Amino acid sequence: MAFAPLAALFLVRIFIIQHDCGHYSFFRSRRANNVTGFFCGLLTLTPYTSWRRQHAGHHGVWNDLDRRETGADIYSSCLTTEEYLALSRRKRWEYRAARHPVVANLVLPPLIFFVLYRLPFDMPRNWKRERRGVYLTNIALVGLLGSLGLVLGFGQVALVQVPVMILASIIGVWLFSVQHRSEKAQWFRHEQWDAQAASLQGSTFLRLPGPLRWFTGNIGYHHVHHLNPRIPNYRLRDCHAALSDLREVPQLSFRDAMRALWFVLWDERLGKMVTIREMKREQLPSRAAA
Repeated sequence: MAFAPLAALFLVRIFIIQHDCGHYSFFRSRRANNVTGFFCGLLTLTPYTSWRRQHAGHHGVWNDLDRRETGADIYSSCLTTEEYLALSRRKRWEYRAARHPVVANLVLPPLIFFVLYRLPFDMPRNWKRERRGVYLTNIALVGLLGSLGLVLGFGQVALVQVPVMILASIIGVWLFSVQHRSEKAQWFRHEQWDAQAASLQGSTFLRLPGPLRWFTGNIGYHHVHHLNPRIPNYRLRDCHAALSDLREVPQLSFRDAMRALWFVLWDERLGKMVTIREMKREQLPSRAAA
């Protein structure tokens, strides 16, 4: 148990390798990427084929206000303040509850990896290959963990695997959730959206110390990754250093990244991300005037 945090960090690095394989960037060979990605998925409890396609959807619509429902999730999307205020009281509560840092970043991540990834719950019927991939991953996991359980004891396997997976899921989801959130991150209407502007203004640069950069596979250089997803994680830092324009992006310290979890609304009038509390403060003068 004492080594669970360290093991979780190694698992995060394995997920980043899987992530690169999903973009066909870790190896030159497409087959090598897919084989490696599948086996990484067994360690991270992730159905590689379906995750790869869903993640590609995110890369097609990030920070595009008019395409948020075609490949985004609660970690890479948001409502505008006007949309939020138009919701019923119950819907507002649901929105706030789902995106509260405790729920979104502590409660939901383990459920995603342990439960939701075991089911093709949000996949269209015509995603036949991806659906098969979910079942194939589950069968492989039953064989792998079942064999370990028979040899070592199921209780011992659970004591090792469950804490490590919980910690790794929380770290990994936190990493991805803050990469498009900050007070400076920009959203665009579709007619103004283009990949380069969205990469440099809608993706953040998370500054981490050297050891954490290694464990997280340089995913903090997220603006570079979105600018060109075919750049492998071990080249992201070099690209950032080589081009001065890549340094003029929203930057987050560790402290900024923790605060960024509260930015869940886009204020089109102010042109920036805001917290629920800030949105309420902005509403007070308007109500008083009315």
